[in-house]
Amino acid sequence: MAHRSGRHFLQIPGPTNVPDRILRAMDRPTIDHRGPDFAALGREALDGIKTIFKTQQPVVIYPASGTGAWEAAIVNTLSPGDRVLMFETGHFATLWRNLAERFGIHCDFVPGDWRHGVDPAAVEARLAEDRGHTIKAVMAVHNETSTGVASRIPLIRNAIDAAGHPALLLVDTISSLGSIDYRHDEWGVDVTVSGSQKGLMLPPGLSFNAISEKAMAASRSNRMPRSYWDWADMAGPNRAGFFPYTPATNLLYGLVEAIDMLHEEGLDAVFARHDRHAEATRRAVTGWGLEVLALDPAEYSSSLTAVLLPDGHDADRLRRIILDRFDMSLGAGLGKLAGRVFRIGHLGDFNDLTLAGTLSGVEMGLELAGIPHRKGGARAAMDALQGGAAAQAERTAATVA
Repeated sequence: MAHRSGRHFLQIPGPTNVPDRILRAMDRPTIDHRGPDFAALGREALDGIKTIFKTQQPVVIYPASGTGAWEAAIVNTLSPGDRVLMFETGHFATLWRNLAERFGIHCDFVPGDWRHGVDPAAVEARLAEDRGHTIKAVMAVHNETSTGVASRIPLIRNAIDAAGHPALLLVDTISSLGSIDYRHDEWGVDVTVSGSQKGLMLPPGLSFNAISEKAMAASRSNRMPRSYWDWADMAGPNRAGFFPYTPATNLLYGLVEAIDMLHEEGLDAVFARHDRHAEATRRAVTGWGLEVLALDPAEYSSSLTAVLLPDGHDADRLRRIILDRFDMSLGAGLGKLAGRVFRIGHLGDFNDLTLAGTLSGVEMGLELAGIPHRKGGARAAMDALQGGAAAQAERTAATVA
């Protein structure tokens, strides 16, 4: 293939761009995973990741994709034949349901339109009807990567409490951790699932379970067969910084670096940056006269924006044109949304100029693909970015003064 100048624009909602600093951190010789140097690395990674989940409780790290962390959450807390409450918020909620059913879990799967998140009122109503407490867990996706819809986890926790129900709360944060404010302990989550390849800015290969005391107690009494995913096997070695099997050593170097980078910027500043880029992207979409898939502004994702094309126009054709002409990858529509939407990832190692270039590429692609739109969406986003940058500069100057 002929050389293409410049860097590829990877604007899918994960895996995200890996910063050079993290790549350099991982570029080390492999060390003995039973030796003292590794123990120090393991403890630094295991302690540091707690600060990103905002928890004082254990976080287990697996050499796996996010799907592995889904499975670990299920097999450690539930038994075959248990009943759970889930919501059809998009493609990944559906996949998690499918995985649970393979383990003999009975899923009350509340239908959805893929344009809204979990309805807290429906959670409370369903649990209030379950007077025998046969529902053992509520399972929710915090940020649905297929739709750009973020469910409100604190309100779901409040709904469970209002119903007086003992169900566990299991939450997928694969595309929100490190990008959208999340508080495992404060929000009363029992198991938080995540992965390395999105807001944590790492390559794929690490997955996580943050575990409450209630979830750990459930793992000691449930009847689900498990081996690789067993939290109990992790607990002893993890206390000394080790793992019960060969860990992804070099990815752990990258994880420690990623945690340092997030704290150097400040988690609140990281979340504010993602909020600002998401708002600018939505202004571009409305400026083009197109439709943001998420319908409720309270549920807008700050990690990505899914854009719905007019009927009769193929989002995959648009993505191909943009890739061929501008060397930029955008996210595909998944499941029910295949060919109908494209997804703009604006999470991870991302700045104003990256977003401006991304949106300019989309606008040029819309023109080349012959998709009806208004010009000037990218300009509207840049105006928003300039205003946001000016406001941030004023806040910084006032703080220094």
